[in-house]
Amino acid sequence: MAAYDEVEIEDMEWNDELQVFTYPCPCGDLFQITREDLRAGEEIARCPSCSLFITVIYNPEDFPDPERKQPPPSSVSPKLVVA
Repeated sequence: MAAYDEVEIEDMEWNDELQVFTYPCPCGDLFQITREDLRAGEEIARCPSCSLFITVIYNPEDFPDPERKQPPPSSVSPKLVVA
């Protein structure tokens, strides 16, 4: 089954109460996708009231995993070479 549409994340709205990004569905409800879904690489936002879904276009780097620790900066200092 093909997606109903492709929607950029910037065109979706953040719902603080539900903790999801939403986008209007033609059935009258809202397509929904969570930050956790996006962090996991999910790109499908589903409507809870019908069978339609959309593909969300986003940059995964904009949704880093807060549990994942960034590597520490290199402890090796660059040396200045004067010629």
